[in-house]
Amino acid sequence: MLRPSRRLSRRLYIPFLDIPLLDIPIPALPLLATAAIALGVGLASSPALAAPDGAADLDAADLDGVDGSTVLVTANRPALEKYAAPQTTAGVTGAKVMETQNILDSEDALKYLPSLFLRKRNNGDTQAVLATRTWGVNSSARTLVYADDVLISALIANNNTAGAPRWGLVAPEEIQRVDVLYGPYSAAYAGNSMGGVVQITTRTPDHLEASARQSESVQSFGLYGTHKDLVTSQTSAHVGDRAGPFTWSLSANYQDSDSQPLSFVTNGKVPTGTTGTFLAQNKTGAVADVVGASGLLHTQMTNAKLKLGYDLSPIWRLSYTAGYWQNDATSDVQTYLRDSTGAATFAGLSGFASGKYSLWQSHLAQSVTLRSDSKGPWDAEVTASHYEMLDDIQRTPTGVSASGTGFSTAGRIARMDGTNWSNVDAKALWRTAPTNTVSAGLHADQYELVNPTYSTATWQGSGDTGQGLYSSGRGKTQTLALWAQDAWTFLPDWTATLGGRLERWQAFDGYNYSGGKGVDQPDVETGAFSPKATLTWAAAADWQVTASFGEAYRFPTVSELYQLVSTGTTYTAPNANLKPERVLSGELAVEHTFDKGHVRLSLFQENTHDALIAQTAFLTGATPVSYTVNVDEVRNRGVELAASREDVLVTGLELSGSVTYVDSTILSDPNFASTTGTTATGKHVPYVPDWRVTLAATYRPDEQWAFTIAGRYSGKQYSTLDNTDSVAKVFGAFDSFLVADIHVNYKVLDNLTLDLGIDNINDEKYFLYHPFPGRTFFGGLKVSL
Repeated sequence: MLRPSRRLSRRLYIPFLDIPLLDIPIPALPLLATAAIALGVGLASSPALAAPDGAADLDAADLDGVDGSTVLVTANRPALEKYAAPQTTAGVTGAKVMETQNILDSEDALKYLPSLFLRKRNNGDTQAVLATRTWGVNSSARTLVYADDVLISALIANNNTAGAPRWGLVAPEEIQRVDVLYGPYSAAYAGNSMGGVVQITTRTPDHLEASARQSESVQSFGLYGTHKDLVTSQTSAHVGDRAGPFTWSLSANYQDSDSQPLSFVTNGKVPTGTTGTFLAQNKTGAVADVVGASGLLHTQMTNAKLKLGYDLSPIWRLSYTAGYWQNDATSDVQTYLRDSTGAATFAGLSGFASGKYSLWQSHLAQSVTLRSDSKGPWDAEVTASHYEMLDDIQRTPTGVSASGTGFSTAGRIARMDGTNWSNVDAKALWRTAPTNTVSAGLHADQYELVNPTYSTATWQGSGDTGQGLYSSGRGKTQTLALWAQDAWTFLPDWTATLGGRLERWQAFDGYNYSGGKGVDQPDVETGAFSPKATLTWAAAADWQVTASFGEAYRFPTVSELYQLVSTGTTYTAPNANLKPERVLSGELAVEHTFDKGHVRLSLFQENTHDALIAQTAFLTGATPVSYTVNVDEVRNRGVELAASREDVLVTGLELSGSVTYVDSTILSDPNFASTTGTTATGKHVPYVPDWRVTLAATYRPDEQWAFTIAGRYSGKQYSTLDNTDSVAKVFGAFDSFLVADIHVNYKVLDNLTLDLGIDNINDEKYFLYHPFPGRTFFGGLKVSL
């Protein structure tokens, strides 16, 4: 139930954005120039560019093709995006994803899209968050992810744990296409779109269809004292049909997976009387000797999804979707230490205890959509969705035995069951003339956090004997929004899209309990107005120039305000006094589309005031504390070059790629606290790498075979505001990396397909806090009607 407002801020912000020339370091210019020349010369030498009269315009039908068409960046929109502004877009069809990638989870479909990075630590990772060209891997609330216009982003948090999108609500086999809209330039989307909007479109069956797929992967992992072959086995099935106006589909998936260590146990010295320690440092250069592996995760995950649709008329369609997700996981540890007798020991180090836990989760998502597609002057739609954590219970010991490898019987139980959120969107579109379209909408949401942690005398099993409250974090946030925008073609080649979004946000019922004391947090309420503007010039039939500006407000998530919990060895502290972050974003994009390809160059800048940035530091004692602060102002600006081309030099060879450079700078942070005299002002924004490069080549010698090789590079990034984490290739660091993947797709029969591949074929060893997977072999067999 939405609470009535007691007050509404009357302050409206309508600034404008200064986009100076890019401050690209001189050493970076040769690399950027080389990439531009390589892509540009390859495209310019093609017959399509030599004869532009033969270029074909691409429309929505081309985008939705099922022939595995190339990654596209185009101003044309799939029907799902008719309420969005004409900002820069990249997309890929589901058919191409299945043909060219080693895909086990639906989020893998985003792996090679321009400027994106998916922080997927292992198969079945429940914490796979998306990094965009201006924000990094700890920014789950700075992108919006939709499946069939239903939000699957978990805006309950802005982190790498509870805040990850609920990718499991989409099966890879049902994906028709994936599109990414860059930047907060559409009034139809909340300020969380500052990093971008992902739209996943799934298939609606028009006849009986069914498929089953068995996939296997084996990771060969070796680091410190851990050397394991780790297996993932996945079974999935999809079936659907149409009976007159009624459509239905059912998808199910089961995955059994073992991961590499997701963390390591470290210590400030070699434990007395032991052997087996690996001498090492942490990311800031302090002693952090590695004494064992932690987070050896075994997951058994089940997804089931039902989609029902009914055509009420030739114009109106009613849809219902229910998704159920279940996860049964256990995390184990491995000690490298041996005592004087040669027996394995924890040496009494409590760090081993935090890596040992069991996790049981069952979540339910439901949505209802009523949508029209009239092609006439009016269209409208209403979508309502609800996500409920039915069960979410993690059990872990609090200590280890003084000798040997035993754990204490006492422990803690952290729960999130009862945490939930709801979203409602109503939209209408009025085509007042062939050259003018007006759209408007209403939005309402509520997010509720319920996150107590209990002390228990028996952490193992299902009993809760001797349970007592240890800590608690709970609270709610609500948003009400009204938006409108007008797309007007005022000259044959010029289109302006102007819009605005008015929002009221409040946080209330906040409560924290720790150390035997409870605190009722103050209610907070504020309002904001966000103007948007896009100007598009169709300079020629195959050339387009787009300038976009958008202001956006990203309000604190309920977890940033109130969550109080320990995750592994890290303690998360809430901050109920956070202010919303305000973003000023601009982009100038020049795009050339031609027969079988495209090329685009974008200049972009984003200034963020009161940026909400999470930090992890040792505030008191030896326990790392994660906390979120408002940073006065940060700036991310850069350049992105993206291109693709089919039939390069020989028929059947497709090349695609992107190069992104970002100059990320903390312009002002006068409140930064340092015990060593360092400053944050002038340093790089945490988690934003300077370079991202993606290149892919697919060769299809005939209709049966497709061979793909792809590479991804990411530059150095920092995780601290003062950039003191300069030590690379250690646990906790955020490294640069270069990985290469290969994939072979063979259509054995019309209804039988074999997939083989290798991810990280060069076996790159790198950390993004966690150690990431080594060389992984993949195989899949799919049969369909």
